[in-house]
Amino acid sequence: MNISDSEVAVSILKKNNYSFTDNPERADVILVNTCSVRENAEVRVRGRLNAFKPLKKKKPKLIVGVIGCMAERMKETLFKEEAVVNMIAGPDAYRNLPGLLEKAVNTADAIDTDLSDHETYSDIIPHRTGNKLSAFISIMRGCNNYCSYCIVPYVRGKERSRDYRSIIREVEHLVDQGYSEVVLLGQNVNSYYWRDKEIVSFTRLLEMVAEVSPDLRVRFTTSHPKDMPDETLEVIAKYDNICKHIHLPLQSGSTRILDMMNRKYSREMYVDRVRAIREIVPGCGLTTDVFTGFCSETAEDHQQTLSLMEWAEYDFAYMFKYSERPGTYAAKYLKDDVPEKVKIQRLEEIIRLQKMLSEESNKRDINKTFEVLVEGRSKKSENQLSGRTSNNKVVVFPKQDYNPGDIIKVKITDYTSATLIGH
Repeated sequence: MNISDSEVAVSILKKNNYSFTDNPERADVILVNTCSVRENAEVRVRGRLNAFKPLKKKKPKLIVGVIGCMAERMKETLFKEEAVVNMIAGPDAYRNLPGLLEKAVNTADAIDTDLSDHETYSDIIPHRTGNKLSAFISIMRGCNNYCSYCIVPYVRGKERSRDYRSIIREVEHLVDQGYSEVVLLGQNVNSYYWRDKEIVSFTRLLEMVAEVSPDLRVRFTTSHPKDMPDETLEVIAKYDNICKHIHLPLQSGSTRILDMMNRKYSREMYVDRVRAIREIVPGCGLTTDVFTGFCSETAEDHQQTLSLMEWAEYDFAYMFKYSERPGTYAAKYLKDDVPEKVKIQRLEEIIRLQKMLSEESNKRDINKTFEVLVEGRSKKSENQLSGRTSNNKVVVFPKQDYNPGDIIKVKITDYTSATLIGH
């Protein structure tokens, strides 16, 4: 989502006579796009801002702006805590970037953190760089779920969907430009809903995008377990070009903890959705988010998370320990009472289990042949390329004469916990 938002911001500035550079030394304006979901994300932002201080001393007129969720959460406090910053813009203020920059140059610190009930940037074609391979398309913004631990609804505003016709036009434009893949983005894509002369649900939108071109790979993220109907799974199974991969956040395997998190599903409901995925989309890749140490979590709650992970056999997981986010329901009303040492210990157990599950998942792919979208050079060798299968697994294979964007067949001969290896 931050990549997509950055592309929108650059596009707006380019229309206002700015030119883009990826070299901070050449820039008159540096914008740091930020996340507030976890404390570690904000720590990294502060480190990045600190690194710009020597550059600001060399170029006193340099504008350093903070945009995105951390800007929205902290507002003008950022000016006091980070002296290098002289412009702040929240996620719904990107259209105002040229005016904010002008104010920062000519007068004083500039800020706009007003949230919108309707902004989706639907008429802006993002400025995409790099090879024409995979493109992110934002189909909606904001969130209405208000999970008790989550800052997102407070910093990205209410849920609103983008006009489906605008989305389809952007997909058609990308196909004309030669892109091989699109990724539909939303805080909860399954709750996409557009009502005009006709009602378009996420299921219908997914089908419409798939029908733009049979050669275009279609992915989406992220799904909420409470909003994943069988109808969506049936569309995924129906179209060959819709990738067979679903990211289905778990967060916890304990119904008691899920209730405290305000996730609006139980362990049993989550298991039902995984079973439906396995039955309707056989071989579908399954990944998740999970974190440990939420308020009042017991050893038994933790064991329930481990047992559900083991049952679900995830291919991959994003794993974290709970960090309290100021402004959330949990920060106001729930006690962060799991000791840090226990959080770390439980996270290590989750990581060890997932590594084993990832290895077992990849081991099952030995001697199978997959269609792989070539993405580029392998990180470890100039003589190898890497790409992804439909179910979102990374594959490494000999370079030969292949190029990014090619779709080739690769037979799997070996594996690690993170990567498939083949020819």
